[in-house]
Amino acid sequence: MTTQTPTPAHARTSTPGHPHTPAATDPAAPAPPSSEELRALALRHGLTVTGARPSLPAYARQLWSRRDFITAFATAKLTAQYSRARLGQIWQVMTPLLNAAVYYVIFGVLMDVQRGVPDYVPFLITGVFVWTFTSQTIMTGTRAVSGNLGLVRALHFPRASLPIALALQQLQQLVFSLGALVVILFCFGEFPRPSWLLAVPALLLQTLFSTGLALAMARLAARTPDISQLMPFVLRTWMYASGVMWSIAHLTQDRDLPHAVVLALQANPAAVYIDLMRFALVESFTGDRLPPHVWELATGWALLAFAGGFIYFWKAEETYGRG
Repeated sequence: MTTQTPTPAHARTSTPGHPHTPAATDPAAPAPPSSEELRALALRHGLTVTGARPSLPAYARQLWSRRDFITAFATAKLTAQYSRARLGQIWQVMTPLLNAAVYYVIFGVLMDVQRGVPDYVPFLITGVFVWTFTSQTIMTGTRAVSGNLGLVRALHFPRASLPIALALQQLQQLVFSLGALVVILFCFGEFPRPSWLLAVPALLLQTLFSTGLALAMARLAARTPDISQLMPFVLRTWMYASGVMWSIAHLTQDRDLPHAVVLALQANPAAVYIDLMRFALVESFTGDRLPPHVWELATGWALLAFAGGFIYFWKAEETYGRG
């Protein structure tokens, strides 16, 4: 019988390229490319990271290029909102009117806060309509991403399109409801005059402010969905502090409140936009009932909220729909 002499380990040959053989660790083999070299190679051939966050100017341009989608999405949402109700779109007007009727009974009759407030019904209804726009815009913002995860995960588009479209939906609903508000104002002796034109810039500033908050809430709720359950309580507290049912001017005059409290009530952004709309539409709501520098306050709040909310939302652009 012939016996084979074992081959020493250092003399064994290996298949080239096999990962478990000494040839794979041959010092003469070329080193794998570094991550920097791979990145440079990808850039040279026009490759980009999927889902990467674009620069802020590029992001704004992407949003503008999708303005038709934003408008169509908002209109479709508005049309479908009451599609299952028998009265349909009439609920766009009936909801704030019913809220105003409840507030009138509770605050105007039972609590008698209408004392000293001329034209209390136009005063109240204007406040309710304006507040409803802000509160509903913020609430829909909390569901902008979490409520459209299928769309977010299936398609590539700037995610800010969703909260902006939902804010536009609420603006469309408010414009529709303002027709009913004008009819009510006619019934209580309020007729068109030059000051009504001030409602347009006031409404535009309020829209910027509300959209900015909707963008911020969309990012927060996308990470923490429970925020959408908490927001109704926060908004209800904010409403009571915004003079929707009572006059902030009368409260600050009749009671000896600390100066800091007076400033906080007067600078409250929701109250600022409500007062501007009342000043524009209700003749008895004169300029002396407005807080000082009211237009500067309204403009500052609008720019701060929109710019801050937009940047805050953009910073998490690549995270939406993941996890």
